[in-house]
Amino acid sequence: MHTTRPDLIVLHEHPEWQKPLFAALERRGVSFRPFDVTRAAFSNADTPAARLYFNQASPSAYVRGHTRAVPFALAYMRTLELLGVPVLNGADVFELELSKSAQATLLRTLDIDCPRSITFNEAGALRAYARQLRWPAVLKPDQGGSGARIQVVDSIEQIEAIFAADPSVWLPDNLFLLQEYLPHDPEQGIVRLEFLGGELLYAMRVKTHGRFNLCPSPVCNPDGHEGACDVNGPTAALPVEFYPYPDVPAAAVETARRIVGAARLDVGGIEYLETADGRRVFYDINANSNLRPSIGEAFGFDPFERVVDFLVSRLARCRHHPGAQAPGWQGATTEHS
Repeated sequence: MHTTRPDLIVLHEHPEWQKPLFAALERRGVSFRPFDVTRAAFSNADTPAARLYFNQASPSAYVRGHTRAVPFALAYMRTLELLGVPVLNGADVFELELSKSAQATLLRTLDIDCPRSITFNEAGALRAYARQLRWPAVLKPDQGGSGARIQVVDSIEQIEAIFAADPSVWLPDNLFLLQEYLPHDPEQGIVRLEFLGGELLYAMRVKTHGRFNLCPSPVCNPDGHEGACDVNGPTAALPVEFYPYPDVPAAAVETARRIVGAARLDVGGIEYLETADGRRVFYDINANSNLRPSIGEAFGFDPFERVVDFLVSRLARCRHHPGAQAPGWQGATTEHS
């Protein structure tokens, strides 16, 4: 049990992803504690353990054997928020990240070009939309994360065969999307814009070489060679390539900023691509930014230092939160800083 009260607690389930952030916090002397949501407990009688919480849990936790991390993180953040404790990328933001169907609807309500999507929980139900379907199409889970289980399909029959062959594909939430396939120039790739506190941190182009795992963390996709990713694993294919994009169009940045504001995203990334017929299509909202140091270096800064700047500024705003004066906290976790 910890005996000192930190200023900040970082909720996470992937310690390797968090090492650069933790190192930056330590360099700056920020009092913080990691909270591993894969093995944890809390009580409704607990008092807050810190003035500020920062959610870094990932929707793809289940592919690492951490299926229970996501519902725990949501329940814990709901509890903290009911107690009036500020949580960055809190429960509502995390729930939006967990649902590609909710993201698709949000983008449409904002009148932003996004892929046409059909959400379903039984493959045969897609036949009701047979006249609207265009092939090929993209099959993806509602709760995705790092490109897990996304594939291109050519028919309803193929989709039915996928689920019949392996019903576990439905996990963890038994909900999938069939989404418009968007041809684009592979040499241009897709664009990912990282935001911090509502402002653009940087933009990068990502050449995927046919992959769907675009996680910018060097743990999954190192520069110039293969990584050991829990989603796709090492393959013989070309590695995903990341390039700084200083000339990202101002209109694209403004659209992404609107999405960030509507999603109430504190820290995260927005992705779009430019189709062969000239559309700029936004398709993904990421509340979990595993920032890429090589891209930050190209722009002249350490992105994790910028995140710490943001966290320090938010700590200053909640310095006098009543939870900071509360008595001892009884929540349990197996990880110690």
